[in-house]
Amino acid sequence: MGDSASTQKLLSCEFLALCLIIVAAFCNVSVFYSFYHYLGAIGIPVAWRGFLVGLEPMAAFILRLVVLPWLHVQNALLVAMISLVLLIAVSCSYLWALTVPAMIILRILHGAAFVLLTSAVIALVVNFIPSKKSGQGFSTLSVATMIPYAVIPPLSEVLLPYVHTEADVYAGVSIFSVAAFVLLLALRGRISRAIQSLDGVLLRRPSLAEIRDNFHMRAVLLLLVTILLVYLAHATFFYFMKDLSLQTGIGDVGIFFSICMLTMIAVRIFGGLIFDRMDKPRLLKISLCILIVCIIMLPIAPARTSFYFLAVVYGLCMGVILPLLNALLFSASPPALRGLNTNLTLFALDAGYFFTPYLGGLLITMGAGFDVLFYIGAGYVTLSLVFIATLAFPDLKEQARPLGSL
Repeated sequence: MGDSASTQKLLSCEFLALCLIIVAAFCNVSVFYSFYHYLGAIGIPVAWRGFLVGLEPMAAFILRLVVLPWLHVQNALLVAMISLVLLIAVSCSYLWALTVPAMIILRILHGAAFVLLTSAVIALVVNFIPSKKSGQGFSTLSVATMIPYAVIPPLSEVLLPYVHTEADVYAGVSIFSVAAFVLLLALRGRISRAIQSLDGVLLRRPSLAEIRDNFHMRAVLLLLVTILLVYLAHATFFYFMKDLSLQTGIGDVGIFFSICMLTMIAVRIFGGLIFDRMDKPRLLKISLCILIVCIIMLPIAPARTSFYFLAVVYGLCMGVILPLLNALLFSASPPALRGLNTNLTLFALDAGYFFTPYLGGLLITMGAGFDVLFYIGAGYVTLSLVFIATLAFPDLKEQARPLGSL
């Protein structure tokens, strides 16, 4: 592993175990698809419900900035184990948090536990991705984040008739955190030995000067901004697709999301095998162009068939774009900063899912239609395409130069 894992196999025991822990982390987030409804069921006033729903991603957004500067590969394993214990406690605490003050504290703790766990695991897992298999590696990692969203909501719906409230299900998902803790405990020695075999520069915490220089790298900065723009567009899709479908009356949003999610997972499973054999920048640009057209077409889809066809197109595009952006960022980053930069993509995710519902809601209260939000989302993707076009590929590492060269 000393030379940036260039000779490693991708599907190592350590890599797969860390992916399973990512699955457990996202199980504890995806189960809250019904949280707004649950808050009403326990008597939380309407004025507080939206705030409490958004408080966990808001806490994650803020806390990730605090976590990233001091988190590094040598302390990440301990941080991951502690955060799993905290996540178990938080999940079970939903059984007793029935007031606004208690729920505020719990949602902040939930965001903190999620940030600590995902940031620590990412800091570890990037060291087990071979440089020549970055596309396949990040495709596999992204599938790990998506599986809970495909499995947990329908599983929860099956269980709900047999439990008292949704809080029982929220507490029940802690079983995945328990399993993840046991897995990490069993492999702690193996992961520690693998980490100690890393080059010395990868074991230390990046200095403030290195972090500052990281943001002066043209390719790194533009890729991070591009990832943020794509997440802003994707969050628009996630939060407002149901309202758009009700406005247009074309099709069922549940079926739309199922088609979209299954397509994304399929692309990332099978496409990951060939991403590293293809021209990543060219494929990325083509996918961004198609995504722009897809988002523009969603509000004006003329029929149910075309509406569901757009679900396939959207799933295909997002299934390609995000892994490729992560893979290109991985290639552009100095080895010692790959964990930091990959965690910054999670910060971009937090930002997109925190800002989009508030900004979108503000525009709606000002009289804009839901179609306007999607046109703005297409604008985000268009801007991201412009940024990608300014990078003179194919050798991304050669583009990692100071911004003064722009």
